[in-house]
Amino acid sequence: MSSKGRARDTSVQSVDRAVSILQVLAAQGPSGVTEIAEALGVHKSTVFRLLATLEARGLVEQGSERGRYCIGYTVVELAGGATKGSDLSLLSRPICQELAAAVGETVNLAVHDGQAVVSIDQVISSAAITSIDWVGKRTPLHATSAGKVFLAHLPQEEAAEFLAQPLEEFTPHTVTDPARLKEELQTVRELGYAVSSEEHEIGLAALSAPIRALSGQVIAAVSISGPTFRINDHTISRLAEQVIAAGDRISWRKGYIRRG
Repeated sequence: MSSKGRARDTSVQSVDRAVSILQVLAAQGPSGVTEIAEALGVHKSTVFRLLATLEARGLVEQGSERGRYCIGYTVVELAGGATKGSDLSLLSRPICQELAAAVGETVNLAVHDGQAVVSIDQVISSAAITSIDWVGKRTPLHATSAGKVFLAHLPQEEAAEFLAQPLEEFTPHTVTDPARLKEELQTVRELGYAVSSEEHEIGLAALSAPIRALSGQVIAAVSISGPTFRINDHTISRLAEQVIAAGDRISWRKGYIRRG
């Protein structure tokens, strides 16, 4: 790589880390250099250098207690320029469009609503065979990949309460055994994505990844869905990488802190 290319990569990384510093301060409140460095997993000297630049531009400031940084008033002024961009569906649509084009399948954005999942946006790839409109439809938590993402990240007591109730069987493949479903949810947490294959509808498979807010809470899920002859054991590994990456990108746009 040329020296210009290396310099450009370094500059991009610095901008990325500077944004992460602002996110840490928004989440933790006034923080010192060591706290910020630990939260991001980077060296203290890097954090100190970036804080100096941010402070010079009014994006962070030190209060009465020197060495403790907080969000500066300039950030408030910049926030005034945001309007509909804060809406999750609008925020995520460009990323969902890229994902749909890359995988050739329908991409959905879903949120958790009580005992169900509700799709709030959908992008249909031109290569997709099916064009079912899922927007506004409620689907079950235990029989969908998006639902499993939400179940996997519910507080322990809420998840236990859900698993204690009778679970409806939609197809012969629906997982209704609480013990087996509990094992699946542990796998979802470990792998970072969930899969469902013909559990809600015969012939349909899907996989989903979480979208997180600044606090780390799972607030939505991005999903790829399509026929089982295209989404199966042979393709899931490749598709999972792409849906996880899309979920991460949307999360970062929602303010979730990126480490490293």
